[in-house]
Amino acid sequence: MNTSAFNTSETVQPESTGASSKQVPSRLVIASRESRLAMWQAEHVRARLALLYPQCSVEILGMTTRGDQILDRTLSKVGGKGLFVKELEVAMAEGRADLAVHSLKDVPMELPEGFALAAVLEREDPRDAFVSNDYASLAELPAGAVVGTSSLRRQSLIAARYPHLVIKPLRGNLDTRLGKLDRGDYAAIILAAAGLKRLGMPQRIRAVLDPDDSLPAAGQGAMAIEIAARTDGVDLVELLAPLNHVPTSQAVTAERRVSKVFGGSCQVPLAAHATIEGGQMHLRAMVATPDGKRVASAEVHGPATDAAQLGDQVATKLREQDAVAILASCLAEADGNGA
Repeated sequence: MNTSAFNTSETVQPESTGASSKQVPSRLVIASRESRLAMWQAEHVRARLALLYPQCSVEILGMTTRGDQILDRTLSKVGGKGLFVKELEVAMAEGRADLAVHSLKDVPMELPEGFALAAVLEREDPRDAFVSNDYASLAELPAGAVVGTSSLRRQSLIAARYPHLVIKPLRGNLDTRLGKLDRGDYAAIILAAAGLKRLGMPQRIRAVLDPDDSLPAAGQGAMAIEIAARTDGVDLVELLAPLNHVPTSQAVTAERRVSKVFGGSCQVPLAAHATIEGGQMHLRAMVATPDGKRVASAEVHGPATDAAQLGDQVATKLREQDAVAILASCLAEADGNGA
């Protein structure tokens, strides 16, 4: 691969091609977190690659990241999204793994030098899910009911619409979060619908939150494959091209562009969600304070092929609504709380 053209900040958008002319290695190793959802995602990619390249042995290297180890503080206070990917990147840099599979919403907007997102798989449901054993919706929760979420974005959206609810942090993998709900720590929790569906637990979803009410995070519901530059002549971008879903890749490129403009931090309640129909993209985004009292929102329409430009246009509209000041107040509050 020509590493001089390696793009570390934007999603690669290769066309789906056949496998006949590719230089296929005899072995590929996928680095993955060891949570059940992460391993499902890695197994999904492994199976896809095994079908494409039966002559190649595809293995999975399970790893524990700092994000998995630190569960007593919110992500915004312990380093953000990079905590879930650093160890996997080290494994690739050291040659112990060839690629890593991530939930895209966990991937920082800026990747280290020499790393890139080579493919984005077709998106699962990008919406937030309301999960409760006793209530059917957020609107049914009584005053003082405790809602768990790991996301400042979700916190701000809930606080704005349901100020009578108590919002508390919720960390851990999917099974851990459900366990905390089941033992009564929370009246309800908000999770990504995609994870529940991928693990065969759609019945846990009491209600799916409409994007009009809970705009998803940039990249939510999408899986991405990260690779590192290599010098052995194997072009992983070409090998992974058949796994890349162009509409999803275009959508998340626009979403992540908005997030990147405003820092892409877990300390920032920011949402960005794009849909594509007939080659036309509808991109919406918002920023807010964690208490939901100050909100800026914007949307644009345009050709899906102009994904990055549409992201810039939405960012400009958010700036015109004082988004920079809103985000500055969020960061100041986080610093004041010891983040």
